[in-house]
Amino acid sequence: MRKTIAFLCGCALAAMSWMSTARAADTVKIGVLHSLSGTMAISETSLRDVVLMAVDEINASGGVLGKQIEPVVVDPASNWPLFAEKAKQLIVQDKVAVTFGCWTSVSRKSALPVFEAKYTADENPYGGGLLFYPVQYEGEEQSPNVFYTGASPNEQLIPAAQYMMSKDGGSKKKFYLLGTDYVFPRTANKVLKAFLKAQGVPDENIAEEYTPFGFSDYQTIVAKVKDFAKDGDACILSTINGDSNVPFYKEFANQGLTADSCPIMAFSVAEDELRSMETEKLVGHLAAWNYFQSIDTPENKKFVADFKAYCKAKNLPGGDSRVTDDPIEAAYFGVYVWKKAVEKAGSFNIDKVVPAVLGMEFDAPGGPKKMDPINHHTWKPVLIGSIRADGQFDIIWKTPGLVHPESFSSYLHTPDEIEKLTGAKP
Repeated sequence: MRKTIAFLCGCALAAMSWMSTARAADTVKIGVLHSLSGTMAISETSLRDVVLMAVDEINASGGVLGKQIEPVVVDPASNWPLFAEKAKQLIVQDKVAVTFGCWTSVSRKSALPVFEAKYTADENPYGGGLLFYPVQYEGEEQSPNVFYTGASPNEQLIPAAQYMMSKDGGSKKKFYLLGTDYVFPRTANKVLKAFLKAQGVPDENIAEEYTPFGFSDYQTIVAKVKDFAKDGDACILSTINGDSNVPFYKEFANQGLTADSCPIMAFSVAEDELRSMETEKLVGHLAAWNYFQSIDTPENKKFVADFKAYCKAKNLPGGDSRVTDDPIEAAYFGVYVWKKAVEKAGSFNIDKVVPAVLGMEFDAPGGPKKMDPINHHTWKPVLIGSIRADGQFDIIWKTPGLVHPESFSSYLHTPDEIEKLTGAKP
């Protein structure tokens, strides 16, 4: 009897092992590396949600190369060194084929050496780490292991400053550069200052200030902005990130400043962040992005409706009142770019997937886009939106077509330097 029981248990264990192996053979794991807690959760949680929506859509349509996608979600908790630790966990322990994640540049910089490291076949069967990064950033980077689906500086920062200097933007002459104290705002403002000085803006007409992550006491800073803007010819170029935007905009309104007296041009505030703000007090303030939910096309309307329906069906906070925005669109189409590249390559191996991405043209919810054939960045249109009382944006300006992304700014480097950095003539 005991032998029979032992035999049956052995059979059961063997069957379970076989089933587990069969499931592994039928699936491919991907990593999702976004902060679901801490100061950046206000922005990053929605990127996790839309990546999982894309995964569900792809799985429902048959998966990738006959395999279902199995997402592995980790929470680096707005802790920048933890991004590196979690990235390595995804690559080596979970053995993912690709990772979608990061928001702040300090989180990406923290994880970058992990994605660029060499791995044995036992450590990762796909050849190592590959990251799709979905947020506009400061540039000055080009990695063979990263695809940047957000904007480079010449696809956001420079067009926004040009707009503020134009007649349509109020012919502004003074610029207050206000940001969170980390890599993106400081490098972005280095680019912006170089551009402004190239346009003849004197040093005394450029102010620059930074606050820590999670900062909330903006009373003194806004008072300084009010004095800076007293002649009516000033604007703010804002690189404040995360939940600090809520008290900043609130204090701005409390001190009587408006879009007419001193408009804010934001580079990190989109529809998702506006859900936490009193938008009726922000009407007329601006943001520069490459996508807005208000894009009026059938394709985008379907994307918006699908995301709302997904959030409601999954009982996610906000349900069908959720919104889409630029990083959400970039995170979403990044999953489809990877899928298309895998299918083109006929392989999940990174050394075959990466070349398949380069030069790829594709349709995204906001319209056609293209991956650059060399620098791993994305050709995108540039849009400027004005905040409405309902938390959406009226699109008031846009480029006539897609803009070529610069991984290294032509305002910080000579053409020869750029060629050495990128391997291509600018």
